[in-house]
Amino acid sequence: MRRTIFLWMAITGMGLISSCSSFNEKTGVENRRASDKILQQADGTISLKLEKADCYSDMVNPSSNTAEWNVVVSKSGRYNVWLSSATKDTTNLHYNNKVLVSVHDTRLIAHPLCDKIIQNSNDVSYPYFKADSFLGSMYIQDTGVYNIQVISEKIFPKDYNAGESSGADITKLLSVSFTPIKR
Repeated sequence: MRRTIFLWMAITGMGLISSCSSFNEKTGVENRRASDKILQQADGTISLKLEKADCYSDMVNPSSNTAEWNVVVSKSGRYNVWLSSATKDTTNLHYNNKVLVSVHDTRLIAHPLCDKIIQNSNDVSYPYFKADSFLGSMYIQDTGVYNIQVISEKIFPKDYNAGESSGADITKLLSVSFTPIKR
């Protein structure tokens, strides 16, 4: 009897451990270990790339697509929030909905515009250009570990292929950056 209980507990424990860094095909959620935290850079910048996020994508209703990061904030203060996109159209990013950036209890909601176009960026390849959009500023009062969440229809699964006929392939969200405002 003890052997059966021990075997059952071992199998359950192994199942829990293996599920921490896997992709759940039913929910579209990519899970990461809790130890995967993004550290703030020495100059205070927080750079959040989509490929390092836990993502939820619903291609039937993409307006609720979500990316989340666990971030260690070592310097509190006011930050400018920038969104980077890969785009084929440098005049219009084609975001149908506003983008929501949430840090703890603070939310920033904005419609991304082409504020800066970066040609020949290493972050994108032809036929895309990198476009940076200023979303606004946000105050982070305390240091510690924060869950930062971005909700946008331009968050796609890594293996998503829209095809040439779809408007979804015109723009894709790449990253979100928090740059400290210096006094």
